[in-house]
Amino acid sequence: MNPAPVRILIADDHEIVREGLRAMIQRQPGWEVCGDVSTGREVVAEAPALNPDIIVMDIGMPELNGLDATRQIKRVLPNTEVLIFTANETEEIVRNVFKAGAKAYLLKSDANQHLIPAIEALCKHRTYFSSKVSELVFAGYLKGDARTDDQSLTAREREMVQLVAEGNTSKDIAQVLGISVKTVETHRAAVMRKLKLNSVADLVRYAIRNGIILA
Repeated sequence: MNPAPVRILIADDHEIVREGLRAMIQRQPGWEVCGDVSTGREVVAEAPALNPDIIVMDIGMPELNGLDATRQIKRVLPNTEVLIFTANETEEIVRNVFKAGAKAYLLKSDANQHLIPAIEALCKHRTYFSSKVSELVFAGYLKGDARTDDQSLTAREREMVQLVAEGNTSKDIAQVLGISVKTVETHRAAVMRKLKLNSVADLVRYAIRNGIILA
């Protein structure tokens, strides 16, 4: 009797990246792509129904970034492993990736060499990151695990920060979150006070610094 295939869900906002990942994954015996989506909200919505073994997740997706999507998914599907797949590498982002519950972090530039080994490691519920990322993790260990500003925000507040920083109007945000415009404006003002920020420009800088959006 053949074992059940490894089910992999792809989340990336670039179609060409999704197609490339699908081609690489489906060449491996016993692996199948059970779906692909282009936003963080879509992956959060689709994951419970698809129940993937592994999610290959981009960080910089619109509306909901990969880190917050990972946090939400791990609460519902604790046994699903997440591979964060990104073009960016900073010590702060690496630290937040693992705090979000992902076990693998891979730069897109390293995909040809490391994607398959990373997924193989996740199949065994092991961590995986390239030597470049290892250096960042070690550097962070030497300096001490500094607390990031982002930890003071709730999941909904991080969503609000991302949507505002992406340039959405209050009406746009209300439609995305399914709340009233007045409620959006109340939440936004509360976040600004909580973070002691004075302008949308300050909020954008905060979002970039904490990996909520990418520059």
